[in-house]
Amino acid sequence: MKTMLMFIPLSISFMLLNHPISMGFNILMITIMISLSTGILNLTFWFSYILFLVVIGSLLILFIYMTSIASNEKFKFSLKITYVNILIITMISLFIYTNKQIDFNIKIMETNMFLSQINDNINMTNLKYYTPPFTLILISLMMYLLITLIMIVKITKKEKGPIRQK
Repeated sequence: MKTMLMFIPLSISFMLLNHPISMGFNILMITIMISLSTGILNLTFWFSYILFLVVIGSLLILFIYMTSIASNEKFKFSLKITYVNILIITMISLFIYTNKQIDFNIKIMETNMFLSQINDNINMTNLKYYTPPFTLILISLMMYLLITLIMIVKITKKEKGPIRQK
């Protein structure tokens, strides 16, 4: 719940932004926060890492496109966005402070339960992908990725592929 409250200022400030660089930075910050929270919840960071790399790649493409279109546009610092962010951060911090005493006892109980379940889950997180019902799907996925890799390597040869320059 508290991690979701951190997304509110970034989401609200995104609606107030009008420059592509500031929008890209805002999306980058939201992506970092989502990647960290999903990594912590899943106990493994592979999905978060892939999500982060895909979003960074698309942001780089958008950044190149937008800088070629709006290359001479001035970047202006807006005070209203700063005021909105300060207001929202203050409200969130007050909310967290008031709920801190209530959550303290609950956190102690959850921590004890969580630590007992971690030992069971660590051994089972990766084993579920290699059980007999999923092995056929896993092998099919590996073959598909290998064939796709070979096709992309064959297509992108300079002399024979559609990407050649004339």
